[in-house]
Amino acid sequence: MSWQARIDRALDERRAASALRSRRVVEQGAGRYLFQDGKRFCNFSSNDYLGLSHHPEVIRAWQTGADRFGVGSGGSGHVSGYTTAHHALEAELADWLGYPRALLFISGFAANQAVIAALTGKYDRIVADKLSHASLLEAASHSPAQLRRFAHNDAAHLRTLLASPLNGQQLVVTEGVFSMDGDSAPLVEIARATREASGWLLVDDAHGIGVTGPGGRGSCHAQGIAPELLIVTFGKGVGVSGAAVLCSEAVADYLLQFARHLIYSTLMPPAQAMALSASLKVINSGEGEQRREKLAALIGRFRRGAGTRVTASQSAIQPLIVGDNDRALRLAEWLRQAGCWVTAIRPPTVPPGTARLRITLTAAHEEQDVDRLLEVLDDAGE
Repeated sequence: MSWQARIDRALDERRAASALRSRRVVEQGAGRYLFQDGKRFCNFSSNDYLGLSHHPEVIRAWQTGADRFGVGSGGSGHVSGYTTAHHALEAELADWLGYPRALLFISGFAANQAVIAALTGKYDRIVADKLSHASLLEAASHSPAQLRRFAHNDAAHLRTLLASPLNGQQLVVTEGVFSMDGDSAPLVEIARATREASGWLLVDDAHGIGVTGPGGRGSCHAQGIAPELLIVTFGKGVGVSGAAVLCSEAVADYLLQFARHLIYSTLMPPAQAMALSASLKVINSGEGEQRREKLAALIGRFRRGAGTRVTASQSAIQPLIVGDNDRALRLAEWLRQAGCWVTAIRPPTVPPGTARLRITLTAAHEEQDVDRLLEVLDDAGE
């Protein structure tokens, strides 16, 4: 089969399954409102959970950083790109989250891929929650290690898999808050099972950091555990972009030698690091606490109105499972026609038969926004 025939066949299969992905050009898409073709939509698809992407202090910090450092880092952190702004941010993150070291990455995807690729060998085993993010599962499947998946949030099944004989080491992988279902991992039970098997635990807390736990320190702090590897990303609750790996001194030094995604990528702009430092200050402040409280109130308001139509998620991610791909697309379009921007998520991002509307709430929303969304959903049901 030729290259073109292979491509055409794959695209035709996606179209036939109503699973073809596309991008929509928007004028602005991170805040309370999304604008497209001159129309305004209330935005229920943003991961900017605390509404910090438009915070004046965060914006000002980026502008100040651009004036001082320019708009790029100019190279890998191993060459010339590692500035005082990056060094300060890593120190702030390590102190805030209670780890000896933090290493910055350009994205959460890169951080997950780098850590798994650098740490695991052919005699090792990776035991991952079956609903872990694609970046984690892809890295695990491409690594030389054996990959096993445990049933979602099932510590008993995890224990069974960990008990199987092995010559190498075991790495347990999970998320803190799951990106598509919005539910939280039972981290205490998972950490205990991992420790009993003498393994290491990696927690990707992309959707928990900034939002959950004391001071917004995330899922692990909320549940009182400290995994060997904590990965936090900055494009959700922190409101910017990028990621960091929190770990021991020895692991940090090891990753600096062997993590190819870190060594061979241009580091994030110093101005971005300054914006991230400013965002962390807001998250740690009384204002940050107020934003988390407001978000929690909006989540409660939505859940009371939605009832059994949504899953048991207590997070900002509120999935409405539709099942059929076509129906999910039609429902998303119905909502857009009514001024509510909600995205339909379909396989292979989620398991077959679980197409859904992934509704996300943020501290930028107001009560009337939630009430309007509920009203439109009621109309759609009728």
